[in-house]
Amino acid sequence: MSRLANKLAIVTGAAHGIGRAIAERFAEEGAWVLVADRDREAGDTVADGIRNSGGDAHFLQTDVTSRNEVELAVKVAAEKSGRIDVLVNNAAHLGDWLDVQTATPEQWDHSYSITLKGAVHFTRAVLPWMLPHKSGSIINIASMQGLVAGRSSAVYTSMKHALVGLTRSTALDFGPQGIRVNAICPGPIRTRISPPIGSEMHQRQVAKTMLARTGEPQEVAWAAVFLASNESSYITGVALPVDGGWTAF
Repeated sequence: MSRLANKLAIVTGAAHGIGRAIAERFAEEGAWVLVADRDREAGDTVADGIRNSGGDAHFLQTDVTSRNEVELAVKVAAEKSGRIDVLVNNAAHLGDWLDVQTATPEQWDHSYSITLKGAVHFTRAVLPWMLPHKSGSIINIASMQGLVAGRSSAVYTSMKHALVGLTRSTALDFGPQGIRVNAICPGPIRTRISPPIGSEMHQRQVAKTMLARTGEPQEVAWAAVFLASNESSYITGVALPVDGGWTAF
C-alpha cells in the first residue's frame, strides 16, 4: 500500500479520533507523518504505534493557536526532505451546544482561535514549503455543519462554515501554483466524544442518515488519503461530505 509513498504530511489534532485515524492511514500508505497535538501522552502513543507497525511518524506537542509553535512544527517536518506535501487541518473545538444568544464572547474567541485561526496559521506556514515545488495538498476537516445548520450550535456551525470558505479562497488563490485545497465534511462519526450508542442523540443521528448508521473515523481517513494522493490531482475547492447522506436530503 503506497498511495502516499515518499510524501511528507502534517496532521493536526492527530492524537485522537478522526485525526488519529488519518495519521495512521497516511503512514500505512507510505507517508512520513508529523503527529501534531496538545496531548503529549496520547500523541506519543499514536506516533509509537505507527512506528511499531512499520510506519514513520514523529510527535510534536503543538498548540495551533500559537504561531511560534506552528512554525516550529512545520520547520521540524520540513527538515526531513525540504518540502511539505500534505497538510491536514483537523484540530478543532466543539464546545457547548448553545445558540447565538447564549454563547459567550469567550466561547466565540476560543473556537475561532483553534478551529479557524489554527488552520490559517498552519496554512500560511506550509505554503513556502509547497510553492517552490508547485505541488501540495491541504485538507481542512470541516463538518456537515460547514454545509448546513446545526441546532443550538451557533459557534461551531459558524466556524466550520468559515473553514469551508477558507478552503475555497485558498484553492482559488493558489491553484495556479499547483496547490490543491479541499475540505472534508464529516457527519456523525464515532469518537470518544460521541453520544452513547442507544442514547436519544445517537438514535437521532442514525435516523438522519441514508445509511441508517453512524460513521467510523477510518471512513473519513480514506477520503483524506484520496485527497492527499495523486489520484485527486484535478480536484480542488471541494467540500466533500462524508456523512452517510445526511446533507443530501
